[in-house]
Amino acid sequence: MRPAFLHGVESLGKLGFTYDILVKPHQLEATLEFIRLLPSQPLVIDHLAKPYIQAGEREPWATQMTAIAQHPHVYCKLSGMVTEADWNSWKPADFMFYMQHILEVFGPQRVMFGSDWPVCLVAADYGQVVERVAEAASNLTDTEQRSIWHQSAADFYKLGR
Repeated sequence: MRPAFLHGVESLGKLGFTYDILVKPHQLEATLEFIRLLPSQPLVIDHLAKPYIQAGEREPWATQMTAIAQHPHVYCKLSGMVTEADWNSWKPADFMFYMQHILEVFGPQRVMFGSDWPVCLVAADYGQVVERVAEAASNLTDTEQRSIWHQSAADFYKLGR
């Protein structure tokens, strides 16, 4: 929250750049304040804010992510989940609540796939990471799925323009 840092991040937007936010659940309250102070800066939450998947903790993460999602200049990456689970014995169901919640509160238009490769390799291979997101997106329309796999990232990072 230091003024010089806030000014630096705000300057990114004026130059057409985005800013990725890598935080953990205990930092979400401060993250919400950060987001409120930068209402025109495009921001993306990396790795769903690293929820405590191994412990099965849903709150206050879910409530805080709902509050963050109320800010239309903020997107969220579906990534980094397998490293927050038990590396050796996670199950696909361990991730579903977290992904579904993000899809519900942000909407597919502000959610993007991220592999977290090569870090994910400590707990899963790339194909397994893709399968988790594909499973969560399986009930979405083709357009919504394209958003998650491509269009949201292209829009957010202004790719292909």
